[in-house]
Amino acid sequence: MIEVKDISKRFGAIQAVDNVSFTAEQGEILGFLGPNGAGKSTTMRMITGFLAPSSGTASVCGHDILTAPVAAKRQIGYLPENAPAYAEMTATSFLQFAGELRGFGGAELNGKVEAAIERCRLEKVRNQSVGTLSKGYKQRVCFAQAVLHDPPVLIMDEPTDGLDPNQKHIVRTMIKDMAEKKTIIISTHILEEVDAVCSRAIIISDGRLVANGTPEELRSASRTHGAVEVVFKEPVAGAAGALRALSSADDVDEAGAKCTVYKGGQDGGDLFADVAKLLREKSWPMISLRTLDGRLDEVFQNLTIGDDLSRVG
Repeated sequence: MIEVKDISKRFGAIQAVDNVSFTAEQGEILGFLGPNGAGKSTTMRMITGFLAPSSGTASVCGHDILTAPVAAKRQIGYLPENAPAYAEMTATSFLQFAGELRGFGGAELNGKVEAAIERCRLEKVRNQSVGTLSKGYKQRVCFAQAVLHDPPVLIMDEPTDGLDPNQKHIVRTMIKDMAEKKTIIISTHILEEVDAVCSRAIIISDGRLVANGTPEELRSASRTHGAVEVVFKEPVAGAAGALRALSSADDVDEAGAKCTVYKGGQDGGDLFADVAKLLREKSWPMISLRTLDGRLDEVFQNLTIGDDLSRVG
């Protein structure tokens, strides 16, 4: 559905995007992650035809953005960052205006507008001017504009940035509801967005693609992936040293009554089983014992900063 091929963008001496390539398929919600200034928005703008690439290209549903730009844009619903709308228009009149720009009219236009209002839960504010709406409702009006023509591809730049938890939940629910029949790309720097809605994620840093995989695959690169966490009822003298001595352990972080045991060693042993066996032998009173999945924030920081922050927090 989307194929990005070696796309780059320069602004004078600044290389904003550097030779990025990836694909996205139908039914996929692809998270496009990176710190501020990494090149996320620039990449989104090139895919949507808002910016011309310096080199490389992209295709949307088989239409090249350079040789068939209008055909490519017809396949896309775009929600840009800081979603723009005319403040003096009501939500309904703005959607009618957007529909007319898309070439709809008459009964077809009215049907598209009503469907978008229902899909984006705008019934309560449909006759209210956009300028008087809360940020959450403004975002949903612009979301409705993006899906008005029922496009097969939906591209959203920071769709939940600045929203409160309830508003974020509503927007994420709308995204997931549409995912089965669409290809969706979400540009974000909010890591919780990946776990909340994304089936796969790409990480970009300094304009370059540095990671591509499912959330689980990305977390597997975390030092805490497969680590074992023990929480004792109270701090236990000597516990960290005994845990560190296990043949399947690499190291231990101790914080009060909690010990995090990192897997390692040369024998390929079962860290959880070895920790559990030691705890039984020592009869140390404990509250919990669990295997950790890994931390996406740690992977993100290591890839986008380069510092080893795996022991922070």
